[in-house]
Amino acid sequence: MSDDLTRPVVESEAELAFEGALRPTSLDEFVGQKKVRGQLELLLKAASMQGRTPDHILMAGPPGLGKTTLAMIVAHESGRPLRMSSGPAIQHAGDLAAVLSALVPGEVLFIDEIHRMARSAEEMLYLAMEDYRIDIMVGKGAGATSIPLELSPFTLVGATTRSGMLPNPLRDRFGFTANLEFYDADELTEVLRRAASLLGIPVSGDALAEIAGRCRGTPRIANRLLRRVRDYSLVHGRDADLETVRAALSLYDVDDLGLDRLDREVLSTVLKRFGGGPVGLSTLAVSVGEEADTVESVVEPFLVRIGLLVRTPRGRVATPEAWRHFGLADPATGTLFGDEL
Repeated sequence: MSDDLTRPVVESEAELAFEGALRPTSLDEFVGQKKVRGQLELLLKAASMQGRTPDHILMAGPPGLGKTTLAMIVAHESGRPLRMSSGPAIQHAGDLAAVLSALVPGEVLFIDEIHRMARSAEEMLYLAMEDYRIDIMVGKGAGATSIPLELSPFTLVGATTRSGMLPNPLRDRFGFTANLEFYDADELTEVLRRAASLLGIPVSGDALAEIAGRCRGTPRIANRLLRRVRDYSLVHGRDADLETVRAALSLYDVDDLGLDRLDREVLSTVLKRFGGGPVGLSTLAVSVGEEADTVESVVEPFLVRIGLLVRTPRGRVATPEAWRHFGLADPATGTLFGDEL
């Protein structure tokens, strides 16, 4: 077999091994989300003491904060098997019925992006979560009949990045909702230190802190940036020190606030083309050549959270911090924020 055919397989296995090595397998190993960890520990211990399956759990929060990892930990700490699926893959009630009917007693079912399930599947899930049974419709029209199917007791762990899109009847059937928060710099430094240790990457403390300050409060991004620093260090034959981290992240267009190319393009457009705003979402999206959904769901949340952009009834407006970050003068006042402080 040629190298061209084998190389993608090797690379894929290497990436999977990288991700697998970084996933903690217990709540004690999991870094951050202290409150959620305490709540889950109590829930799992109570279920174990009573000899029952844990309550259904909803994991809500932005991408990359550890929802999938926590679902795996729930199964591991409960001593139960884990079955994984996703909302987009369940587009018919029959899809969900096939998954539920195959569950073994006590199994943990993880559904990622649960808010994207089909409505018919959501309605079937109501009865399954409460009474551990589903009704299968056989036939059509006047001759259709409903056949009840008993299910084994199971624990549903749902993950969502948009909990507001879940219908109330479904949200209320979860016994516990874990609201995951963004990580602070100290927690991200600990995440990176653990990852560097597991992967055998010698990284200095100030280099870890530099990466932690640029990963948008998200462990997934922190591990991704660590991987790029590892690659840069390997290719250039340099130690993974502060200078190497800055050079690597500069190469990949990640600035000192964690803004990437698209973030800066959106902000630069608001500042330079529209004088700081206000500018409407659709106009802004067309100006940067992106879909409006991408700007609204991927770029805006971070820019708003760090205080560089605000959303008003008239449109998006850049803050003084945005002018300062780009070293530009505010046309309204003539102040050159880059030289002011």
